Amino acid sequence: MRILVTGGAGFIGAHVVECLTEAGHEVRVLDLALVESVDAVQGDVRDPAVVERALVGMDAVCHQAAKVGLGLDLNDAPDYVGCNDLGTAVLLAAMARAGIGCLVLASSMVVYGEGLGHCAEHGEVVPGPRPVEALMAGCFEPPCPTCGQAVTPGRICEEAAPDPRNVYAATKLAQEHLAGAWARATGGVATALRYHNVYGPRMPLDTPYAGVAAIFRSMLRAGLPPRVYEDGGQRRDFVHVRDVATANLAALDRSGHGLRAYNVATGVPHTVGEMATALSEAHAGPPPITTAEYRLGDVRHITASAARMETELGWQAKIEFAHGMAEFAEI
Repeated sequence: MRILVTGGAGFIGAHVVECLTEAGHEVRVLDLALVESVDAVQGDVRDPAVVERALVGMDAVCHQAAKVGLGLDLNDAPDYVGCNDLGTAVLLAAMARAGIGCLVLASSMVVYGEGLGHCAEHGEVVPGPRPVEALMAGCFEPPCPTCGQAVTPGRICEEAAPDPRNVYAATKLAQEHLAGAWARATGGVATALRYHNVYGPRMPLDTPYAGVAAIFRSMLRAGLPPRVYEDGGQRRDFVHVRDVATANLAALDRSGHGLRAYNVATGVPHTVGEMATALSEAHAGPPPITTAEYRLGDVRHITASAARMETELGWQAKIEFAHGMAEFAEI
């Protein structure tokens, strides 16, 4: 198969390119950065002429190009919407004109908002945004939206209603909606991979848009303890980038029509504090400290069931947390 990987010079995209190439596919990269080792088109996914040139001869697209991270404030909103949503719209329009009917979209677990919880009185619930007053008082656990009592965190499935809590999350959900509209209009197959917390080699460093694992590693390399927001009890599903790449490979074989979403996760939750401790120990650095600081756009717990991905696409994450973090600490 001949596959265009947008954002193929980036953190996840470069691993996807390697995985697809190793599997015997012909790969072309579309990226703002210059890529010399593979067939590549340098340019912006928002430029229709560039995208049309990149799509010539392609059978499918793995769309990884995006502006990622929570962002600094609402001043980032135009960049996020332009890069993520306008870029996706330009790509999908060009795919329709070119008659290319297979799309794998890099989505994100942020579309869910707060993860699933279990209330002793009301059963499964999705907590609403945490009140600022509670966060300021150091009360970080989200309450049941009905009775206000504490809830037990659970693993969210793809059927859960989306509830984006920040601009980045809103753009990722909009990408899914655009892909769904494209699939309905063209009869194409759109597979949205909702990545959970991705880490691993080539992860961007020393930027406010970097992932938390990369930020902690940078602190350790500077001889500083990782500074963990809240109390470190935030639950996440940390999935290695090489596993994310194989998920893209599996998604290309999906049959059927329309848009379908899949969690790309290990199914095994860990806290941010556990992750910081694992990196500190592997790096032989100072232990992490919790700061009680918080960001309004953050959610407390978001962990996933990966059952749909395993059942329908035959994919499972292979790299265990301890091994992956030890490797990441030394890269």
